[in-house]
Amino acid sequence: MATHEHEITEPVDLCLPDGALNPAAVGWSRTPLHRANLRGWGRTKRWEYWCVTTPTHLVALTVSDLDFLALNTVYLLEYGPAGREFECTSIVPAGRGVRLPDTVAGTPGAEDVVVGPARPSGGKVRIEIRDEASGTRLRARCLTPSRLPLEVDLLVARPEGHESLSVVVPWSGQRFQYTSKHTALPAAGRVRVGTEVLEFGGDEAAWAVLDHGRGRWPRTVDWNWGAASGRTDGHTVGLQFGGRWTAGTGSTENGLCVDGRLTKIGEELDWRWSASDLPAPWTIRTPASDQVDLTFTPFHNRSAHTDVGLIANRTDQCFGHYDGRVRTDDGTEIAVERLLGWAEDVHMRW
Repeated sequence: MATHEHEITEPVDLCLPDGALNPAAVGWSRTPLHRANLRGWGRTKRWEYWCVTTPTHLVALTVSDLDFLALNTVYLLEYGPAGREFECTSIVPAGRGVRLPDTVAGTPGAEDVVVGPARPSGGKVRIEIRDEASGTRLRARCLTPSRLPLEVDLLVARPEGHESLSVVVPWSGQRFQYTSKHTALPAAGRVRVGTEVLEFGGDEAAWAVLDHGRGRWPRTVDWNWGAASGRTDGHTVGLQFGGRWTAGTGSTENGLCVDGRLTKIGEELDWRWSASDLPAPWTIRTPASDQVDLTFTPFHNRSAHTDVGLIANRTDQCFGHYDGRVRTDDGTEIAVERLLGWAEDVHMRW
């Protein structure tokens, strides 16, 4: 076994009737089984973050409800020195009109998520996350800084039996996070910038990653997050790694998804990187075993250092490639070669 943590196999409420953490919810699961019946205001955070990558470009959509405001973002990156980079973030005071369901948005039984005006102007953003019979539909609209219309229309498939990693991280009975991470999901569609169309999932594979989060957070927190998806060594591989924020809780958000099967890793990972030289290679390893031994080499840093009163953050999300090796819980060793993804270093005050 790769973990000592408790595996949850039946649906469970995240919270007790008084809003405190339900002890029965602490654990991890291979499919989303938690209902995030959160209560209270001020420290409650909800979000859906999708990132879809190809060998040449990526797009990321965020819908977030942070109680006192919402931050909804569309981000596009084309790789290479001459590649374009666009980001449009809409700040919604008090989170008006932003409502996220208790379960994973865009899946059967969950309410669809639609935020922003149908024809956004200025700095406004329209994002839709909808369930369809064949997967999750992602749509978005906004204007680039040069006022070109940017439109996203992607379908993320849900392969039968494909496993994800859902974990409850308990800081205390009043402060806790439910995170559901989904990697290596096939995607297809297009992104239009003005009159130019970028194809996703045509001749080159496109892969989607979801970060679904619901919880009640401390005022300040630091974290690492790394994820990657693609084909390597004859396998479809999804990497999901976290660090710092889970230390001392007895839970981790570390796992491998290989050909749709999850290996849960209970070790806290050893992350090594230089905050003063972020383009230098990072290393991510399991310190007590040889299960993960990877080097991450960035090619681009999406850096955001903001302070808007109640919220301040320093985020460095580096996109790049993973190389090295990993081992599943059945002993299969996999050579990881240029697996596309990201690793990030975040300090948040919210």
